[in-house]
Amino acid sequence: MNFRRHRTQDEPEINLIPLIDVLLVILIFLAATTSFTRFSQIKVQLPQARANAPQSKALELAISQTGVYALNGQYLSGNSVEALAQALRAAAGATHLDALTINADAQSTHEAVVRAMLAARQAGLDRVNFATQSPP
Repeated sequence: MNFRRHRTQDEPEINLIPLIDVLLVILIFLAATTSFTRFSQIKVQLPQARANAPQSKALELAISQTGVYALNGQYLSGNSVEALAQALRAAAGATHLDALTINADAQSTHEAVVRAMLAARQAGLDRVNFATQSPP
């Protein structure tokens, strides 16, 4: 008598569902941790203006590349907003002009130009123009 039962050879099978679950988790992890930022520099071409000279008279404020201000050809000693506003108020009151033309050097900082715009607002000058250079 043979009391041993014959073991049937179970064929190994691969269960794909856990494998797919693990691969999806890895895919989600990689997608969440990957940064898709692209580092690039912005190339800016500033516009050139082709307009005639303004017809009305205005105060002229020149700004050098080092941040030195000149109002109607006279250098100003202060570079603060309050000092510029005081000089603009005095010049506007003496000449009865309500407009300002800013001639800023191409290498001057934005801070210097914004400071001049804030001073013009504090001085009560409503019209602020920017002078441009026409291409040859």
